[in-house]
Amino acid sequence: MKEKRKPRQRVKEPRQRMKGPRQRGGAYAEFMAQAYTMEIEASQRYTEFADQMEVHNNPEVAQLFRKLASIEGLHAKQILDEMGWPQMPEPTYALQWAGEEPPESAPVTEVHYLMQPWHALELALSNEQRAEKFLAGIARAAKTPAVVKKLAAEMAAEESEHIRLIRDWMKRVPKPDRDWSRDPDPPHLDD
Repeated sequence: MKEKRKPRQRVKEPRQRMKGPRQRGGAYAEFMAQAYTMEIEASQRYTEFADQMEVHNNPEVAQLFRKLASIEGLHAKQILDEMGWPQMPEPTYALQWAGEEPPESAPVTEVHYLMQPWHALELALSNEQRAEKFLAGIARAAKTPAVVKKLAAEMAAEESEHIRLIRDWMKRVPKPDRDWSRDPDPPHLDD
């Protein structure tokens, strides 16, 4: 007898975090501007990765990166909508992350022209884990204003849900062989 497949779970729309009027300034707005920056940077980086995969004739991974870019772009739009901002206000960096890359963006050096969908998901998983850790750290920090602590904890919980969804997704794609990056005819750069 065939085992029944579980229905696919959809990504839940984030709930409205604010009850009543939105806070348009202060620590809350600064934090939301930072969160928007993280999401938009992640969307742009996944788009860059998709473009690279298309150049290297790796359409399956390109399509996956485009999907990830779309999801991150949706998160950024939800922040704009939630705050009632027609566009992103001037960036503030009160909650700047360590390092050159935002927590939810992978460095450009992380892609390989022969990578497979499992690798793209592994990269996305690392991004979500860094974002969850970053947001949880803000929620725990003694100097964080109470309104931001609450919001950061909610966002960290959302990132934890994204981690779970990506892990589930990874179970549905084949794990690459050890020699996945071996190319008998690698590209050559000419001067």
